[in-house]
Amino acid sequence: MDPEGSRIQDDPHVKAMIAGSTLRKVKSRSWKKQRHFRLLEDGLTIWYKSRWAGRGHSTFSITEVEAVREGHQSEVLQSIAEEFPADLCFTLVFHGRQGTLDLVAESPEEAQAWIQGVRKLIHKAQTMDEKEKLDQWVWDWFHKADKNKDGKMNFKEVRKLLKMMNVDMNEEHALHLFTMADKSESGALEIEQFVHFYKMLTQRDEVWKVFQDYSGDGERLMLEELNNFLMLEQHEGEQSAQHTQELIDRYEPSEAAKKQGAMSFDGFQMYLCSQEGSIFKPELRDLHQDMSQPLSHYFISSSHNTYLLEDQLRGQSSLEAYIQALKRGCRCVEVDCWDGSDGEPVVYHGHTLTSKILFRDVISTLKEYAFKVSDFPVILSLENHCGVEQQTVMAQHLRQILGDTLQTTLLDGQVPQQLPSPQELKGKVLLKAKKIGSLEDCLDETLTDEVSDEEEMANGEAESPSTEDLPAGPLDHNEKKSKSKVSRELSDLVVYCKSVHFHGFENARSQAKCYEMSSFSESKAKRLAKEAGTEFVQYNAGQLSRIYPSGFRTDSSNYNPQEMWNVGCQIVALNFQTAGLEMDLNDGVFLQNGRCGFVLKPDFMRDGNSQFSPEKPEERQGYKPLRLSIQVISGQQLPKVNQKEGSIVDPLVRLEIYGLPQDQAKEETSHINNNGFNPVWNETLNFVIHTPELALVRFVVEDHDKASRNDFIGQFTLPFTCIQTGYRHIHLLSKDGTAIPPSSLFVNISISELT
Repeated sequence: MDPEGSRIQDDPHVKAMIAGSTLRKVKSRSWKKQRHFRLLEDGLTIWYKSRWAGRGHSTFSITEVEAVREGHQSEVLQSIAEEFPADLCFTLVFHGRQGTLDLVAESPEEAQAWIQGVRKLIHKAQTMDEKEKLDQWVWDWFHKADKNKDGKMNFKEVRKLLKMMNVDMNEEHALHLFTMADKSESGALEIEQFVHFYKMLTQRDEVWKVFQDYSGDGERLMLEELNNFLMLEQHEGEQSAQHTQELIDRYEPSEAAKKQGAMSFDGFQMYLCSQEGSIFKPELRDLHQDMSQPLSHYFISSSHNTYLLEDQLRGQSSLEAYIQALKRGCRCVEVDCWDGSDGEPVVYHGHTLTSKILFRDVISTLKEYAFKVSDFPVILSLENHCGVEQQTVMAQHLRQILGDTLQTTLLDGQVPQQLPSPQELKGKVLLKAKKIGSLEDCLDETLTDEVSDEEEMANGEAESPSTEDLPAGPLDHNEKKSKSKVSRELSDLVVYCKSVHFHGFENARSQAKCYEMSSFSESKAKRLAKEAGTEFVQYNAGQLSRIYPSGFRTDSSNYNPQEMWNVGCQIVALNFQTAGLEMDLNDGVFLQNGRCGFVLKPDFMRDGNSQFSPEKPEERQGYKPLRLSIQVISGQQLPKVNQKEGSIVDPLVRLEIYGLPQDQAKEETSHINNNGFNPVWNETLNFVIHTPELALVRFVVEDHDKASRNDFIGQFTLPFTCIQTGYRHIHLLSKDGTAIPPSSLFVNISISELT
């Protein structure tokens, strides 16, 4: 068996990788060490070791690599650019928060072999279907366990391998299956026989039962039987015979069954594990919302302290942090600017030990990566601590580097009554900063370049945390001067996002201009949401508001964004570098609509006269609570969390609902002892959801621990409105939000109106 099928190993670049190369691994200007790298025969694992270090070596899988960047495309490689030319250098970028690997080859040809080879292998890995992925997964484990590399495994080795795969099984049963798979009776299994053994081991009774319910002969589902299943169980309505045949063509491995218009059990299992069988409605993953409404009508994926990869006191400032945030669909990035020593503004977390990067480099990175995953606008939120001279330098960099990408004029020359739409601002960067005067009088040349006390007070609070939010000590941002100069050049670049101080909802109603926006600390926003939820919703229908984490969060932890979305706040800025529940919720909301970073708010939050109250959802027009019932059936190949020899997880599943205060809820199953491989729960969890339009559902799998906190195994979060009912698989994500195939949960979901 060869999971690669078309033998990508025959490609000349891949062949060169298999032969191996000596590459320099670079960590800094002074740390550059030679390592021997090669691609293993499985076509997926890259192995490397120091030439001197005895037996020690490291490996990583191509599936962990997201992209290859050619040339000097990292801070580290830029710092050694004079020593090593660009055509020898490349960077491997890993998924999630794993960082990067900077490498230097000995010749341009060798660099190209690795660059092109890795790209081809990434493409191959990304285009594998579920069956190939599973085969590859089994194949990888076999190679990991085959210590003497003879391509065979005896029963003792198989038992050890099963432990590694998180399977604790009855020895007698395992030996029985082993003997059945050992066709040659040699006492050892070759890879094909091991795959057969694995298939018998993973025969899923819970799926088999569902299959039997609809199959007339117990062997296959005829077209009509499959159609019945889709209609009655998957609630997909009357499907055309053509659609059902397409499913058969797509997922049925047997050519004979395809010709008969039938689906075997293998095909049925493939379909259930596919995107179409997943919990997320496939059509809502694509860009499908109306993108022609004012910006204030959308939730916008937004990052705080975007330049940091770690914490706010000692962390590293990095261009890579901007690249990662933008690649995750972020549409509002933050830049903290301070006067640099040589006339060039720098970006870092002021008064702390975080490292510094050049403002112009941040803008160049923004230019290159802003529109790679989404065409819709990016808001550049400027926290400006520079004097006038370097503000002018900033303005020059913005104009020169971004050029036409920067929106510096009114779209139709008219002062707007409402903000332009994401559609109208495609491919544009908007600057959010202080502005001298208003759009209405910006043609009036009599304005001075000074901001009034009132405006300075405003911008001061809007641009930096208020005193109540700051810890004592190094983060003293409150060095206010009575008059602050704003550079006219920089001010002129601000059009639709003018930073102003918030003077209360009353004032906003009478004075507000749609292009003025305020920033609120999380504690202030929380207070306003509690005291005046309906007014906050109305305010956010016409104006943008930005929420930022409290200054006490020096560890870059996050607050729960749901509370802010509940009152319609659009720019709810989170520390993208910090994994956990809050980023899971953010990723979950922005999974829909083509991951474009903009999600249309529910209609009752887009009306300036809305009477919607987050505290009293039952009072709104169109109020229709729903009952959500989820039968948690089983889990598949859960990852190990504790690498201790022989330890196996005791998994439980918890369902968490996030939404309006009334909808917050948690329910969990019992735990299953010693089975991370194919645990079966068959437990049903029930919820009532009052405002489905704002609710998120998070599935969390944990390893039960009597003595201490449960360990996290995996999670998946999605909007309630994106759930497909019926028998569905939930493909779990790691703490970092990256896929961990083939780990999944199998559930049966029903949603009904409350009667």
